[in-house]
Amino acid sequence: MKHHSDTWRGTTVLMVRRDGKVAVAGDGQVSLGDMVMKHRARKVRRLYHGKVIVGFAGAAADALTLFERLEGKLEAHQGNLTRAVVELAKDWRTDKILRRLEALLLAVDAHGTFLVTGTGDVIEPDEGVMAIGSGAPYALAAARALMAHTDLPPAEICREALQIAGSLCVYTNQEIVIEEL
Repeated sequence: MKHHSDTWRGTTVLMVRRDGKVAVAGDGQVSLGDMVMKHRARKVRRLYHGKVIVGFAGAAADALTLFERLEGKLEAHQGNLTRAVVELAKDWRTDKILRRLEALLLAVDAHGTFLVTGTGDVIEPDEGVMAIGSGAPYALAAARALMAHTDLPPAEICREALQIAGSLCVYTNQEIVIEEL
C-alpha cells in the first residue's frame, strides 16, 4: 500500500506572513519513486479572482481536483476562505471518492492561513510560517530562522528558505515559484 509520504516526495510548499503581506512558494520538482520526472511543475496557484493562493503537496491530479472543489466553495461563500476550507475538509473526509485523494493543501488570503487534510483537519499556524511536503522540515526551519534574525519580506524569506531546503532534500529543487498578496 502506498503511504502518504511516498506521494509527497518531490514537493515543498512554504507560506510566510509578515507585516501585512503573505507569500506562498513552491519548488518545481516532480518525482516518481526515486526518479525526477519534471523540474518546473507549478504547485502554487491563485484562486477566487486572485485573492486566494493555494499550494499542494501530493498527487497532482488529486490536488487539481481539490483546487476545483475549493474554488467552488469560495464562490459559494463569497470568498470567505475560512468557511470554504471547513466545507472542503468536511466533503473531503466524508465523500467516498474524495476520501481517496492523497494531497495536502495550504490556502491563504489576505487574513487567514490554513492547512487542509483529507482527514478533516483544518489547521491555522500559530506563527507566520507553515510548510508542507517532503522538504517542509528544512524549509520551515530556515524560514523560522530568517523570520527571527532578518527583516526580509515574505517573498524573499520564501525564496531563501526553499533554496536551503533544495540544497538538503533530494525531493526538492530550486526551481521556485512565488505568489504574493
